[in-house]
Amino acid sequence: MTESSTLRAVVLGCSLKSSGSESSSELLGRQVLTALADHDVDGEVIRIADHDVKFGVSTDEGDGDAWPALREKICAAHILVIATPIWMGQPSAITKMVLERLDAELSETDDQGRPSMYGKVAVVAVVGNEDGAHHVCAEVFQALNDVGFTIPAAGGTYWVGEAMGKLDYKDAGPKPDTTGDATKTLAANAAHLARLLASAAYPAP
Repeated sequence: MTESSTLRAVVLGCSLKSSGSESSSELLGRQVLTALADHDVDGEVIRIADHDVKFGVSTDEGDGDAWPALREKICAAHILVIATPIWMGQPSAITKMVLERLDAELSETDDQGRPSMYGKVAVVAVVGNEDGAHHVCAEVFQALNDVGFTIPAAGGTYWVGEAMGKLDYKDAGPKPDTTGDATKTLAANAAHLARLLASAAYPAP
């Protein structure tokens, strides 16, 4: 893969709300995708609440499960972005469901016997009005790394409002010198790492 080759990213918006409602976490996820575009990365945003994803830890839970189609998009991407709100200091329940579905990848391999998510980069975008952004990043990063994703340096971006406050990120106005800078750094490092992994894969077992 050359320096100018286009990479693919998929942003999973893990808001508890479907697309009929605005989402600050999805907004930050879209900002990550915009920043990635500066590094020849294209992609899409998927709000998980819009899809009938079943609970479980397999690649397909049957009975109309929407996860297999979403999994195909993840498998086709070089970069996965998890965009989550903070609830009670934790990643959203939908984020945790996504991580549980990704647990199935521990049993999936490529044609050389490597775990299916080896060679893919994962980053996290977090918003909330309570403390816990670092804790949320830590939980999500650990789970994603366990199933084979690679985490770049400075792979998290976040915005946290005043504790017990009412202001949402989508209403807070631009934050170019804080969240904005973190998002740009995340995008640059994620694209750089994804391009390296695409050119030089992890060794087969």
